[in-house]
Amino acid sequence: MAAAATKHIPVLILGGGSAGISVAARLRRAKHSLGLGIVEPSESHYYQPLWTLVGAGVFPPEASRRREADYIPAGVDWIHDRVAAIQPERKAVLTEAGCQLTYDWLVVALGIQIDWNAIPGLAEGIGTRGICSNYSYQHAAYTWECIRSFPGGTALFTMPNTAVKCGGAPQKIMYLADDAFRRSGVREKSEVVFATPQQAIFSVPKYRKTLEAVVARKGIDARFRHNLIEIRPDAHEAVCELVDSGERVTIPYQMIHVTPPMSSPDVIKQSPLADAKGWVEADKHTLRHPRFPEVFAIGDAAGLPTSKTGAAVRKQAPVLVANLLAAMEGRPLTASYDGYSSCPVVTGYNRMMLAEFDYDGEPAESFPFDQAKERYSMWLLKTQVLPRLYWHGMLRGRL
Repeated sequence: MAAAATKHIPVLILGGGSAGISVAARLRRAKHSLGLGIVEPSESHYYQPLWTLVGAGVFPPEASRRREADYIPAGVDWIHDRVAAIQPERKAVLTEAGCQLTYDWLVVALGIQIDWNAIPGLAEGIGTRGICSNYSYQHAAYTWECIRSFPGGTALFTMPNTAVKCGGAPQKIMYLADDAFRRSGVREKSEVVFATPQQAIFSVPKYRKTLEAVVARKGIDARFRHNLIEIRPDAHEAVCELVDSGERVTIPYQMIHVTPPMSSPDVIKQSPLADAKGWVEADKHTLRHPRFPEVFAIGDAAGLPTSKTGAAVRKQAPVLVANLLAAMEGRPLTASYDGYSSCPVVTGYNRMMLAEFDYDGEPAESFPFDQAKERYSMWLLKTQVLPRLYWHGMLRGRL
């Protein structure tokens, strides 16, 4: 058998999503001569925050997709392959095609893994029989099909007991569906149910008060400490486990929007980089790995005690780049990430609340007004401004 091909890349970035591309663009701008490579198998790049609005009929799926090649920065080596193993003790990465990539510095930006098979009935039922999810490009449009054709009955929306990307998304689509049901005249003969293992509708008190009022105004049945563990597609039934007692309850539904369980990518779980929960271990302020100092982590894959959002990536990227360049030059790592994250919570068509907060759960707001208030201007930010800032600013290393 022929020996696997070996290639050395001074700074190797694993993952070509929002985190990986943002870091590559910033590094390229900061140090043009730096040898950079990105390992990414996908031909397409997705602006995933738009999928909630795809599921609500506001945008077609195609509006969220661009060519990956158009966002790999010029001069960066694109390894069009998938990561198979990470061997930090050897400063090496193996790919599925059998290539060995060695590095001086490693940035892990592999995102989060969606575990569709973790709930019996979900993988085989998704996209059929009223089972939908906005957490897939392929299936987001089916959410809108379910909402617009909903005849009445129970519309169930779920949240898993795992970390998820964009923790507000499971309830955003519920508020939009409620609006759509009212427009189509079926809300009075419908029950909208939110099943979540959490103890409250939102973790930050300032924004929680607003969302509790939204839930009350819309007449939504919020069932806390309910964790979805099974779907019976043919029977149109969902089985939830009560977190505190272990008791199981069955909820019949006409449609169910599922936020699937998520976890760290298997390739990270199986690597020495993983922390006790399977994420890439990283200092929460410098983003540097404590045991492998040439390794940095960013985005959803990083084991940071903050929400997994694109907004968090936007604040992490400049910190990581500054600290990586400092480490390369033997300087102290002075850039610090404060845990900033943001959740644009759409509460209906033409209404949105912009939650922004740090590691301590304290508001870290960008605008000189009360962001806990639902506003049409924030809806315009979500639908018109943020997508442009993403494609033309963040991914180009300018924002």
